[in-house]
Amino acid sequence: MSRTGSLYVPGHSWFHRMDGAVKLVLFVVWTVLAFMFMDLRVFVVMLAAGAVMLIYSGVPFRKMAFLFGLIVLFSIINGLFILLITPTFGTRLTGTDTPVIPIGYAVINQETLFYVLTLSAKYLTLLPMTLLCLFTTMPSAFAASLNRVGVPYKVAYAVSIALRYIPDLIAEFRSTLHSMEARGMGISKEDGSIAKRLSNLSAVVVPVLQSALHRIDSVTNAMELRGFGAGKKRTWYSGGDMTAADWVVIGLALSVLGFGIWLRSRGLNAFWYPFE
Repeated sequence: MSRTGSLYVPGHSWFHRMDGAVKLVLFVVWTVLAFMFMDLRVFVVMLAAGAVMLIYSGVPFRKMAFLFGLIVLFSIINGLFILLITPTFGTRLTGTDTPVIPIGYAVINQETLFYVLTLSAKYLTLLPMTLLCLFTTMPSAFAASLNRVGVPYKVAYAVSIALRYIPDLIAEFRSTLHSMEARGMGISKEDGSIAKRLSNLSAVVVPVLQSALHRIDSVTNAMELRGFGAGKKRTWYSGGDMTAADWVVIGLALSVLGFGIWLRSRGLNAFWYPFE
């Protein structure tokens, strides 16, 4: 967690200076493009561009490692479920069936493996822009930008609080997990079966969620005592005006979105399978 009490990592890159509203536009455009296609070629290009932007931002990887690991873990678990539950799902998309891995009750085919690879790439494609928005944007500045583009200030402030409390929840989860491990209730392979480890994990998650709910109640009461929400408008300490460069970025993002829509209309909207 940074000194600001949030995921924000101080820096001097172009992304740190970019207005929060512009980052929101970039995130929305990036997300729309990712879900618009089911083509591994598109995702490879987006992943490469995202990796370049992350490197240019100067945010240390160790700061992003936890969230990066969560997304990778989710992709792996999701892929395994697809392979085990619908081992021949890829045949519905390609019309071909190339058996590869027998699993007793069925055979996982090559088409499903490629589908899982493409789907995992889709999820990972969302990661670079998400990390950029989280680690290069101060919550207060982001909330002010949201309010300036028309988002109600109550919603903007809720987003700011959420971004501030993510590091606290992560730190509390780790602290609780370490306490449980000291009592012999770990979640690693050496700590028993999968069922036992899931039971131990629930013993960590439940108190963390209870603590989060208690914090939400405390913050709500404090804000009500200070009259939050009484006025129709509010000012922002971290507010600022967008620069010409910010408008250029918005224009480029919308142009890329338009190009993506054009590609989709030209037929690049189906599942791409190169081995047919």
